[in-house]
Amino acid sequence: MLTLHFAPNSRASRTLWLLEELGPEYELNRMDFHPKDLKSDEHRARHPLGRIPVLDDGDVSIYESGAIAEYILECHKNGGLKPAPDDPRFPEYLQWFHYCEGMVMPPVNTIVVQTVLLPLDRRDEKALGQAQRLLSKALEPVNEALEGRDYLIGDFSAADIMLGHACFMSNRLGCVSDEMTHLKGYVERVANRPHFKTAIEIDPTLSDPYYNLAVIYLRKGLKEEALKFYQEALKRGADPNLEFEASLASN
Repeated sequence: MLTLHFAPNSRASRTLWLLEELGPEYELNRMDFHPKDLKSDEHRARHPLGRIPVLDDGDVSIYESGAIAEYILECHKNGGLKPAPDDPRFPEYLQWFHYCEGMVMPPVNTIVVQTVLLPLDRRDEKALGQAQRLLSKALEPVNEALEGRDYLIGDFSAADIMLGHACFMSNRLGCVSDEMTHLKGYVERVANRPHFKTAIEIDPTLSDPYYNLAVIYLRKGLKEEALKFYQEALKRGADPNLEFEASLASN
């Protein structure tokens, strides 16, 4: 039995989506994205740096989301989501599979650090602007490749889970411009896949990352920042949360 060690609003979400698409039986060990769980002795025994995702498969334990995806595809693929090496689409599949972590996620990481993780007095607007511009540039070739295609290599593949997840989050961060019409349509197709929607039900931060940020800031006691992200979530179509509003008012 596969066990995915998972926390919301992380790369573990793409592993969850992949498992839902392929259909093997698995168990989910839910953790909070918080040091009390991730830095615990129990979890450090799985990952020395206390990161997620981690996948257990019997005596096998593996971390790094890309490595986990490749392991699942080789050992539990149920016949899909990866072209054979002699398929003419295979080189392009590999390219987009690894483009995610090579080109898109580094600036995404910087944006998250500069807008979420660092306190206000330590944020660097110059570094944030550079990361936003770099991310937009990294997404341009993806937009071009999608012209006339529904998915990255034509048919849906694991490359779409790796890079599609990153594109979805980039769009939520406001870094997919309206001029990138092919990429905008792609993100919508990804979001409408039934198994992506299932993953959203398990990890609601996929559909509402701004609300999740609002919760994080409220827990830190940063009411002004929490209100800003909550209002942004409402603008983007999130339903009002009366319990959150009450908590916000009482802080």
